[in-house]
Amino acid sequence: MSPDTVSPDTRFRLSSQALPSGSVVGPQQLVPELGGENLSPDLAWELVPEDTASFALTCYDPDAPTGSGFWHWIAWDIPADARSLPLGLPREDAVVKQAANDFGRIGYDGPQPPPGAPHRYIFTLHALPVAELGVDPSAPHVQARFAIFSQQLDAASFTVTYKAS
Repeated sequence: MSPDTVSPDTRFRLSSQALPSGSVVGPQQLVPELGGENLSPDLAWELVPEDTASFALTCYDPDAPTGSGFWHWIAWDIPADARSLPLGLPREDAVVKQAANDFGRIGYDGPQPPPGAPHRYIFTLHALPVAELGVDPSAPHVQARFAIFSQQLDAASFTVTYKAS
């Protein structure tokens, strides 16, 4: 059965109380330059695919004027028994590995788009068949993203927006 024919009630799902799907990013998740607190959102997931041995997380802005988008968060080695991440995950977490984002900082950094059209921020949780991704967090995030996307069993996403004035 293809993912498109599976009932939404039985599909892998990702959600956030701080950033409900389709919402506009609020001050808690914005960078300080825009008056924000720059806290990663709380995340929760359910209906995990069979054979999941760990999770990885990405946050991506496909609308950034770079030709290749902008990566706000790349995290992996989230344990298979986890079903949530807290609001404000520390940049140096004891369990979850995080790469430097496109701002050049480890962990999550919120929206800071140039003035103009709204930007989309896609949060995706990737179910992986391996307990450890085997990528050095100090390596460029493209290495972690390649390992994540080439191995994922399934992924759950939601999208939020933000428009700079």
